[in-house]
Amino acid sequence: MLVVITAIKLIAEIALLVLFGQWVLGLLAGAKKEQNLFYQILEIVGRPFVSVARLVSPKFVLDRHVPLVAFLLLAFIWIGVTLLKIQTCLQVGVEQCK
Repeated sequence: MLVVITAIKLIAEIALLVLFGQWVLGLLAGAKKEQNLFYQILEIVGRPFVSVARLVSPKFVLDRHVPLVAFLLLAFIWIGVTLLKIQTCLQVGVEQCK
């Protein structure tokens, strides 16, 4: 169980960092962000999470806001899984969680 919780937490952390990095790089690159190789790589890695956010979000949410929705959903998932991991570690013992 702890392995599954840790794996979900790790995937959420990677996705959060990808979406955050894409946002920062988009700010730095400006209008030419679509031509930036690293921006394109981050966009490809983050696309599955943005697609899921598009499916979950209502239709009135604009397409340009869907990455923010994905980031917030992943942040809530990360918080929930972190709390679940803490609870599990307290039940099985902290020594087994290392």
